[in-house]
Amino acid sequence: MLGSSLIVIYDACVLYPAPLRDFLMWLALSGLFRAKWTEQIHEEWISNVLENRPDLQRKQLERTKQLMNQNVPNCLVTDYEELMAELELPDPNDCHVLAAAIKSNSELIITFNLKDFPNQNLAKYEISAQHPDEFILYLISINSEVVCQAIKNQLNTLKNPPLTLPELLNILEKQQLFKSVSMLRQLLLN
Repeated sequence: MLGSSLIVIYDACVLYPAPLRDFLMWLALSGLFRAKWTEQIHEEWISNVLENRPDLQRKQLERTKQLMNQNVPNCLVTDYEELMAELELPDPNDCHVLAAAIKSNSELIITFNLKDFPNQNLAKYEISAQHPDEFILYLISINSEVVCQAIKNQLNTLKNPPLTLPELLNILEKQQLFKSVSMLRQLLLN
């Protein structure tokens, strides 16, 4: 499970809110793993953003989607739909994520909704669901310098408004990255 041989699929819930999505995108560019998603996953996070943020327009989010697809090599999983009929999960609406994970040979589904992806349903496909905090903590354990560079890259792109590193870490901590942010504070602020 080391390096770019690790393939993960991002569930829609980790692609919204934006600061976590941005951090996960910078991590996807790090070479530590290969990130995957589908057009259906895109549609799910975009719909949720639009529902909760009427101040944003679909055009803005479509641009974000386009940039994600352009910048992360071979990220889009296609032709997974035929696998969905045979899959069982507590919420049938999540079967598309598992089908895409199977199709892309992903080892991990990165999600906040661990209860929606029980191990007993994933084990036969040699897939596990992992909370983004645990995933980032794992990446720090493999190569903390690369993860620290990813957060610095994210910080350098924030212009409106610009943030300090402590402010960005506070935002990510509020997005349930408690352990990994604690470790990043030790690595970057001490």
